[in-house]
Amino acid sequence: MNKALSRRISRRAVLRGTGALVLSFSLAPRAWSQAAEGGSSKLPGSLGKNPSLDAWIRVDANGRVTAFTGKVELGQGIKTALLQVVAEELEVPFDQVSLVTADTSRTIDEGYTAGSHSVQDSGTALRNAAAQVREILIAEAARRLKMPGDKLHADAGAVIGPNEARITYAELVSANLLHVEAQPVSRLKDPGFFKVMDKPVQRVDIPAKVTGAAAYVQDMRLPGMLHARVVRPPSYGAKLLQLDVGTIEKMTGVVQVIRDGNFLAVVAYREFQSIKAMQALSRAAKWQEQAALPQPARLHEYLLGLPTQDQVILDKHDPAGQAAKTLEATYTRPYISHGSVGPSCAVAHLTEGVMTIWTHTQGVYPDRQAIAEMLGLPKEKVRCVHVEGSGCYGHNGADDAAADAAVIANALPDRPVRLQWMREQEHGWEPYGPAMVAKARASLDSAGRIVDWDYGVWSNTHSMRPGPAGSLLAAQHMEKSFPVPEPRPIPQPEGGGDRNAIPLYTLPSARVTSHFLRDMPVRISALRSLGAQMNVFAIESFMDELALAAGSDPVAFRLSHLDDPRARDVVTAAADEFHWSARPAPAGGHGYGFAFARYKNLAAYCAVAMQVRVDHETGRTRVLRVAAAVDTGQVINPDGVRNQIEGAILQSLSWSLFESVSFDTTRITSVDWATYPILRFGSVPETLTVRIIDRPGTPFLGCGEAGQGPASAALANAVANATGKRVRDLPLNAVRVKAIIGV
Repeated sequence: MNKALSRRISRRAVLRGTGALVLSFSLAPRAWSQAAEGGSSKLPGSLGKNPSLDAWIRVDANGRVTAFTGKVELGQGIKTALLQVVAEELEVPFDQVSLVTADTSRTIDEGYTAGSHSVQDSGTALRNAAAQVREILIAEAARRLKMPGDKLHADAGAVIGPNEARITYAELVSANLLHVEAQPVSRLKDPGFFKVMDKPVQRVDIPAKVTGAAAYVQDMRLPGMLHARVVRPPSYGAKLLQLDVGTIEKMTGVVQVIRDGNFLAVVAYREFQSIKAMQALSRAAKWQEQAALPQPARLHEYLLGLPTQDQVILDKHDPAGQAAKTLEATYTRPYISHGSVGPSCAVAHLTEGVMTIWTHTQGVYPDRQAIAEMLGLPKEKVRCVHVEGSGCYGHNGADDAAADAAVIANALPDRPVRLQWMREQEHGWEPYGPAMVAKARASLDSAGRIVDWDYGVWSNTHSMRPGPAGSLLAAQHMEKSFPVPEPRPIPQPEGGGDRNAIPLYTLPSARVTSHFLRDMPVRISALRSLGAQMNVFAIESFMDELALAAGSDPVAFRLSHLDDPRARDVVTAAADEFHWSARPAPAGGHGYGFAFARYKNLAAYCAVAMQVRVDHETGRTRVLRVAAAVDTGQVINPDGVRNQIEGAILQSLSWSLFESVSFDTTRITSVDWATYPILRFGSVPETLTVRIIDRPGTPFLGCGEAGQGPASAALANAVANATGKRVRDLPLNAVRVKAIIGV
């Protein structure tokens, strides 16, 4: 919008419905945002959450297009993918489209950016919204040109007709032209005519990250900004007994020391001043601790002894099969940290009665709700704006840092405050991915086919995200504390701890039980792929054990139990990419592994083949070669898909080879990179290839979490193939593998 026009149009005038080129979501009256009764559930993707087209697409006076999404960029590349979707369907050049990501004052509420739903839900909504906006613009051009719409077409931000007739989008759009509700059916482009989608467009978020420009919330600097640090208790449940802040308040640069119950923070003019004051405050605080954690060496035994809430999620019986051989196995996973490279950070500013928080939360609306409840403010007085953080993929410390910043800024009105966690706080206080136990039992008939399957998984919930204020550390530590919300299982079909616990294989008799653990020995929540990584690790490891017992090739054994044609295609493609049938016999510590899953049995299909070398003397595993195949439906950006699968495999190798949260009976002890090792460059596979099976015209399938489970299982299967010994407990670190293979 040009400056002259902006001077003539006030926000109040726009809300009255007068004289704007086009309305965006944040300016539309609430009544305009309601879906037609009974129709919202039929709208594609997230359009049902707000069916007004101008909540998703805006065309400005200069012809630029702004798209709005409630999802956020976490490094998975969705900003680029969503821009491609809009540019393609709206027929505008890619560089003329801007994207506004989650902001409680500008975008709709699409919940969390999680579960590989961004492209599947928001991408689908934006694609259909853009297609419908395109058709509205063509219809408006037809009206003005007084000719049938089928004589016109859209191209390069304009509607083109016969005899060189051309009207730009900027000329066509008016105040309420796009202020209509979306329809269930859109006139989508034929994939055969794509110009931008299904093409390897360079990611828009990468340049700033590789050049050192401001890219993350950690990089934000506002005028007059203060710097803050918190002091966390030394352990869960610790109580502050004594604190003398007199000397700390006199330290150079200190603006204020804040105490509210067990919540401690210090604010200073400069960042290093806040760090020095935090260290002094930590030394001055005296705490009472309690030994409330289980014995680390008996963790999984402890979990199996906890009370459970059991639910059978699959139960079918076919008595025709005759068992000739039965196998049983137990698999475990430890607590896993997110391992964010940059500790969590947020910036908060209370001005004119409104608290604004810039945060790398995955859910700005739930975070707003929790922070508003914690501060006792109306939701309308809290605004959460997403800014990328350096590391995430799950519920790490981002929401807590946002709450910390809000509490501190609330005590210092009109002064922006940047709150940065320290490394030991991130490692010691973030919510971890839950430790889990899985037990599998299956029978083979005389022909080597599975005739009976019984599987159980023991797990906490995999989401303690905001919503309730009690999900935030600051709210738990305040004098007037908020209770931790009651943990609940995430229901099927997506599931939480039982995500992917139901095999995709065709099994005549099968029973799967989810044993939900309400008690939570340590703080846990969502980690990328939730329970799917562990369940696929267990199921696909067990499938390999069954294949060996049946005397069958692992790939052939899987194919013999798969009826889904897309699943079979992915398995076959990964085997072909790896040259599975031509692999040499395992020798000299070399071994080969294969695994497959469809994420959530609803999203992308992924298969992984892997070659490793295990050093018999040390037990160290070196991953040499990885080949993967993925079917994610209609592809938007093939480079983006490869990035996701490659990243998933590397992250999974880090979990499966190195990562485990350590603790004693009182404190978390893995509080730095020495005590919590992760995958380093020297352990990256020598080669990693990804074959994409494109499905033009089919629905988008989320692929961001499709590779973790298959990669973990392929690794375990390759180690077993190399050593002749099965390791069923993650991580497969050198000490554990050496203990299994012996001298």
